[in-house]
Amino acid sequence: MTYTSRKKSGIALLLTVFFIMLITVSLGVGLKYINSSSKSMQNESFMLQSRVIVDDFLKILKTSPDLAAVKDTDSLAIFLAQSSLLPFANKDVKVLVEISSARSKIDPTVLLDKPKMELFKSFLVNNMINVEYADLLSDVLGGIKEDGVYNTDIFNEYPNLFRDYLSSVEHLDKVNEIYKNKYHDNSIDAVDFTELFYMSNDHNRTIDLNYATPLAWEYMIGCDKIRAESLVEGSGTYTNVADISLSDDENRSLSNFKVSFFEPIVNVKISINKKNENAVIIFEYNITSKKGSNFVFKV
Repeated sequence: MTYTSRKKSGIALLLTVFFIMLITVSLGVGLKYINSSSKSMQNESFMLQSRVIVDDFLKILKTSPDLAAVKDTDSLAIFLAQSSLLPFANKDVKVLVEISSARSKIDPTVLLDKPKMELFKSFLVNNMINVEYADLLSDVLGGIKEDGVYNTDIFNEYPNLFRDYLSSVEHLDKVNEIYKNKYHDNSIDAVDFTELFYMSNDHNRTIDLNYATPLAWEYMIGCDKIRAESLVEGSGTYTNVADISLSDDENRSLSNFKVSFFEPIVNVKISINKKNENAVIIFEYNITSKKGSNFVFKV
């Protein structure tokens, strides 16, 4: 590592420490507030206080000059490595903050593109899953057909099933259950498709190859698990395709996808637990624009 790289890494690490200290203080205040009202707290007030914590955390993200200094591959890699899992507690309230790249997985709607669909079918075959699963997903992603012609008869039995895109993990789980029941194939359970697909209504997405998951690599370049894991080991160090040392065939497959090596967009998951009450808030945060988006609130 060069002196410049070491200097960047040191600065990024220092900034990460300040960032963690800042959210520790802020979330500590929020947790104390929840505990102070515990006697009168009902489910609605727990949701309100959960929102307060999220709002405080968003304010930290937006106003922190330290986070704004994350402007390159090195600083982003160190920030994510140091801030990936942040637990906080105050009496009987526990908060867990998980931060990861929001550009590590595949947008399922890419399967509507024929070359990418063919790659996906090869991925299924390599994982011993029937290619009928690809047809099922194609129907769920393709919207309402005016002529009523689909690849499968899924909508005959489930006419109200959402069919514009995969909207959530629960939506994906429903599709997988339909597949297993229809084709009597449980081999799909061997693949965690939540590690391949990123569910969102934002379909203009670029994959950050520094954070691509093993399943994303398997799909994009048609490699096996061992090869995919070796590519993940280089995460955070890639600056161009040449750094990855792909074969000609792998390069050709990868060329089908929109990729980059620095996407300063993180996925934030905040889990809040108080006795028998739980809330999970998930959203994306764009470090450059300082904007949160795609909020999901689960209780």
